[in-house]
This record gives sequence, structure tokens and C-alpha cells, in this order.
Amino acid sequence: MLGTVAKHYGLGPVVAIDPHNFNSSELLDQRSDPDSSTYSEFLSNIHNAGVSDFVEIHRACSQDVFPTWNRQIRFLWIDGDHSYKGVKADFDGFISYVLDGGLVAFHDALHEFAGPIRVFVEDVLLSNNFGAAGFVQSIAWSQIRQRDAAWFESERVSLERIAKRLIPFVRDGHQLTGFEKIRWKLNRSEKE
Repeated sequence: MLGTVAKHYGLGPVVAIDPHNFNSSELLDQRSDPDSSTYSEFLSNIHNAGVSDFVEIHRACSQDVFPTWNRQIRFLWIDGDHSYKGVKADFDGFISYVLDGGLVAFHDALHEFAGPIRVFVEDVLLSNNFGAAGFVQSIAWSQIRQRDAAWFESERVSLERIAKRLIPFVRDGHQLTGFEKIRWKLNRSEKE
């Protein structure tokens, strides 16, 4: 989808950073072969969509890319390692390159992962560098608005009060079960 938008409007490239393997703890149950990879499927998908020329591929972990990163970013999509350490590293590694008026989005912020919701609450909603913010299904997003972020402070604070209720339930390596999962779902439903 992002490649199609870049192609249509003459933007780009869309930079895709992904090792394309199933070595993450989140995907171990989906791996049938130790050498499994999503890379060939990814290449096939962008080729079939006609956007290969608009996608710059880095077959690597983001932590291997951001130390030498030096380009501006209009839209930072964080979706990979959903641990707090992983999401925080991705956010800290790239956020300084996002243009004023640019967007940052976290996938799976309303799922049982610690990273996306915690970084969204602590580093975005509590920051005076961001303007409008919200959720679209399980995606948390905000726009960098350094000049006029104060206009959006009450909305961010209101959203932070609700979203931070999820943080005590999600911890890296911890799966919610029983009454704890019910309580998490009730708190999450206030977002939806």
C-alpha cells in the first residue's frame, strides 16, 4: 500500500527494514523450517503490485540500520520486535529524522505486547513534540507538531490517562490469561 501511494504521488522511496526471518519470539510458532524466510514472498508482493522501483529494501534489523541513518522521514511505521526494548530502540533510533508534520505509528499497540503501547504513552503522549494522536483499530499514531503541540496537549493528556491503564497488564515474555486477560480487555475496550 505504501509503495502504491509513493508511486502514485511521485514520492519515495518507501524504506523497508526487515530481516525477513522467523527468528523473533513472536513468530516461533509459525516457523516450520529453521531457515524459513518471508523475503521471497515480500519481493513477489512488491513486484506483483508494480512498486519494486519505489521500495528500498534493507534486509536487516533496524538497530543495524539506524546508527548510519541520515535521511528525513515523513512517516515512521514501527512494527517488528514488539518488546519494550525493541520498540524503544526503533523509536529512539529514527524519531529525530521525522519531519515536523510527519507521522509516527505503532502497530499492535492494543495487543498484548509491552513495547508499542508503552512507548506510545511514555514517549509520544507525554511529549510536547507531538500534536494530534489517536488509535485506528490497534494502530497508535501521532503527528509531530513541534511549533504548535501545545494546542493538542489536553487531547494527548486525555488519551494518555486511558491508554496508560493497559501498561500494567503487558510485560515482555508474559502472556495474559484468566481474570488478568479479562481486565486487560475491559481496559482496552475503552480505546475502541
